Amino acid sequence: MRSFWSDPYLWIHLAGLAALPIWLELCFLGLAVGDPIFPVWLELAFVAISGIAPILWMQWQRPFYIFSLLAIALKPEKLTLSQRQLLTRFKSPQNRLLAVAVAVSFAIVLRQLYIFAPIGAAAVPFSLESRGLGLLVAAIAFLGCNLFLQVPISVASVMLTSDAAFASTEPYPLEQISQHFTSLGLPVSQLLPEFLENRAIASPVIPSPTKSESAVEAVDLWADDVVPPIEEVTPSPTLELVAAESVVEESTEAISEVNGIALEELVVEQEALEIEAETTVEAIEALEIEAETTVEAIADISTEVVDLPEVNTVTESDSEVEQAPSEDLRAIARIDQQSVDKVSSAESSVIEIESEEPETTSDSLG
Repeated sequence: MRSFWSDPYLWIHLAGLAALPIWLELCFLGLAVGDPIFPVWLELAFVAISGIAPILWMQWQRPFYIFSLLAIALKPEKLTLSQRQLLTRFKSPQNRLLAVAVAVSFAIVLRQLYIFAPIGAAAVPFSLESRGLGLLVAAIAFLGCNLFLQVPISVASVMLTSDAAFASTEPYPLEQISQHFTSLGLPVSQLLPEFLENRAIASPVIPSPTKSESAVEAVDLWADDVVPPIEEVTPSPTLELVAAESVVEESTEAISEVNGIALEELVVEQEALEIEAETTVEAIEALEIEAETTVEAIADISTEVVDLPEVNTVTESDSEVEQAPSEDLRAIARIDQQSVDKVSSAESSVIEIESEEPETTSDSLG
């Protein structure tokens, strides 16, 4: 599918072929009315010239303006670049020759309709004896036949254009459209719904290489009237204000993103510290419980030690004393007795000395 096929006006006018059988039927019925009163060639010439000449002249000189429907037409200034390229294709010599070929073919078809018209006289649904009125109806119907065949044929010819040829087509000059195309409708700003109008694709213009090269050679790009000096090009205050606002908005967005990331990191660190604090508190509580358990165990041990009964330990000396012979015991007893005697004698001597000291003192005083 070619890029410019999305234009809805092409398909609307191509669908005009559907009305062709109706106009052919009306033309056939008009030729079947009454008996011929004029020569055959005259009647055929009247119908053919009336139906073929206006449409052929229109397609040759001022092709039909396809961006129109019934009695309304789209304003030329509302056309897209692609639509103006389509108008250029409608003015091509190929379409002119095609219009002539269609006109000649339809003249042959008219001759066949005239020959078989008496057969269809029985099918005329109304009683009409005026041959002249029948020829007039046939001429108008044949005009409709040419219109609803010439326009779709020219549209089909344009639609068969390759993408490369269409892309290299120059858009038709905007100021010449109303002069070089036949528009029968009232100009309006919008003809189709907006979603259909947007289907028209604006194709870029690709100039021919020879033309572009010659243009480059003929124009001095550094001339003052072509390229202004750099210092003369100054941005407008509105543009500077818009650029400054965009920079401020971008900076604000960047700062908000950084602040959001930093806040998330702080929240994560705070949660980690809270978890660590909870773990430390649990460890301290465990240590306190263990310390209480240890204190209770020590208290129990001390209580058991206090409650232990006295045990008379038998030492080796006691056993030796028990095993000592009675002689040793007697010797020890005598030694003790001697010691007691000595102590008693010493005490008596001390008593005597104390008793003598007062007498001596009294003598010395007298």
